[in-house]
Amino acid sequence: MSGDLRTELDDGVLTLTIARPEAKNALTLAMRQQLEEICAQVDADDDVAVVVLAAVDPVFCAGADIKEIAALGAGLPPTNPGAALRAVRKPVICAVNGACVSGGLELALSCDWIIASEQAFFADTHARLGVLPRWGLSALLPRAVGVRLAKEMTATARRIPAPEALRAGLVNQIVPHPELAARVRESAQAAATTNRPALAASLALYDTGNGSEEALQRERDQALAWTPPPTLS
Repeated sequence: MSGDLRTELDDGVLTLTIARPEAKNALTLAMRQQLEEICAQVDADDDVAVVVLAAVDPVFCAGADIKEIAALGAGLPPTNPGAALRAVRKPVICAVNGACVSGGLELALSCDWIIASEQAFFADTHARLGVLPRWGLSALLPRAVGVRLAKEMTATARRIPAPEALRAGLVNQIVPHPELAARVRESAQAAATTNRPALAASLALYDTGNGSEEALQRERDQALAWTPPPTLS
């Protein structure tokens, strides 16, 4: 499938590629809805063993399209592609090729593991923009890197380069940029050969009973109650 969100199924691996580089791969409403629809169908598709979320160079994703949000305002229906990714019962691998910022960071955190290019960096700019996260960052980021680094990232919008992200536990591997696709493919194929029901049940255990659902609900409630600044209203 072509367009701003491309899909390719090859030997059990479904690759979803964000392809809007002229806008820093920001997700429009249509792209967010399409991603949610694809995720909702994956578990019922026996041809899919593993999902890979990737993006066209030079960046991974800047999150939602702020210009579209500013133009349409309250007329936009709610979407949560992060929740859609987390609901998939098959392994979801994130290939981070460059800047992974705010909503893009939430997408990456919603995947089961992250493999990053040495060129990648990670940042949370929600507070700097005067908005609250909606796709899971406040629950998922401290689980990945610890609450102190998570708070620093939110308060300062500091860019976390790939080596620091690896040390902090935010990513699983970093690789030379030209090798990213091959390394992700290798990891996906290894997961695809694992017993599917056992793997699905095992992965679900990591996200059950750890308080994350309560934290995610609290984030949703706070975001709904938040009054955005005039530029985003």
